[in-house]
Amino acid sequence: MSNLHARDYQPDRRGTLDGIRVLDLSRLFAGNVLTQVLGDFGAEVIKIEPPEGDTLRAWKTEGIETHWKIYARNKKSLCLSLRDPRAIEIIRKLVPSAQILVESFRPGVLEKMGLSPDALLALNPSLVVVRISGWGQNGPYAQRPGFGTVIEGVSGFAAINGFADREPVLPPMYLADGVAGLYGASAAMIALREAEMRDRGQVIDLSLLDPLFAILGPQAANYRLTGKVKPRTGSRSTNSAPRNVYRCSDGHYVSLSGSIQKMTERLFRAIGRAELIDDPRFRTNSDRLRHAEELDAIIGAFIGQRTQQENVAFFEEAEVTIGPIYDTPQIMADPHVIAREVIADYPDPEMGQIPMHHVVPRLAQTPGSIRTPAPALGQHNRELLAEISISPAAYDELKLAGVICGG
Repeated sequence: MSNLHARDYQPDRRGTLDGIRVLDLSRLFAGNVLTQVLGDFGAEVIKIEPPEGDTLRAWKTEGIETHWKIYARNKKSLCLSLRDPRAIEIIRKLVPSAQILVESFRPGVLEKMGLSPDALLALNPSLVVVRISGWGQNGPYAQRPGFGTVIEGVSGFAAINGFADREPVLPPMYLADGVAGLYGASAAMIALREAEMRDRGQVIDLSLLDPLFAILGPQAANYRLTGKVKPRTGSRSTNSAPRNVYRCSDGHYVSLSGSIQKMTERLFRAIGRAELIDDPRFRTNSDRLRHAEELDAIIGAFIGQRTQQENVAFFEEAEVTIGPIYDTPQIMADPHVIAREVIADYPDPEMGQIPMHHVVPRLAQTPGSIRTPAPALGQHNRELLAEISISPAAYDELKLAGVICGG
């Protein structure tokens, strides 16, 4: 991206969640997404990291912690060895000052640490405790490892993703974790509202499985109704036609949808095939679904004669819903992406500038902001521990003992 899209951190900005303190004991992706959203809107997020750092730091590209730099923005780092009872006591002293605590240990681990929900709520009765796990805090699978990869299979997502003549396809990104993180941010705000109204905290049982299944549509209802399992259909839809990805003459692709009747009729007229409107194969959506392969062949032949840019321009002129299939360089160069600041460059000591997604969602009156870069390991140790009256001498003693790390 050009320097026109360079932005700087805004450390003095305040957001709607200013004054909300979040203790984040989670690891990897879901918890970091959750607390990044809260941090973007002004919450003080304290990442409590083990001596080796949050696991997300290990996801490097060319030796650089790109995941950490993006999902740990607007956060502080406190590095403690939680195997030591003195570190647990530090957590206990921080709990009364927090409104939200997020953790992602295997169910039961928090209890073994002496930080059970009951113990936390005894220290702070209005605390919101978000417990992230693969399978949830109860049930037959609660103690199984619950990485998103497994959940994306068990949820039914992989079974409907891909093509019928090939194996199920897992998403090439952290779908289960990302969806859970976003659900978790909204759940934390709902629970925080209750805490503010009635001074009553509560525990949120956030599995990776439940949120991902929730966004897959009426799979169970449709099966109960028809007795049929939703098939893998590639980029086609089982709900409407036409809807697919089509190859252009330059080797690029476009995605096109005619999900309402008027749009499909407009499409047929645009490609010079108005007679298809009354063709028994394509007259209604149900007809088109039964003859989707024939329909795609007609549309694909038209699109295949033009470049991606020509197709987008042609169908946009005809007011037909179409879009290019972009790779990352195309996304970053797109004028709409640039104008909306979907991506912006922020200063970075290793990369010079690091492009990252801007704050989502966009609030008109109280927008979020990117105030600080991701912290170094233990960067805020002294600042945070001074709040709970740990003197410089005591700090040095704890550091020498390995209770406090980094910094």
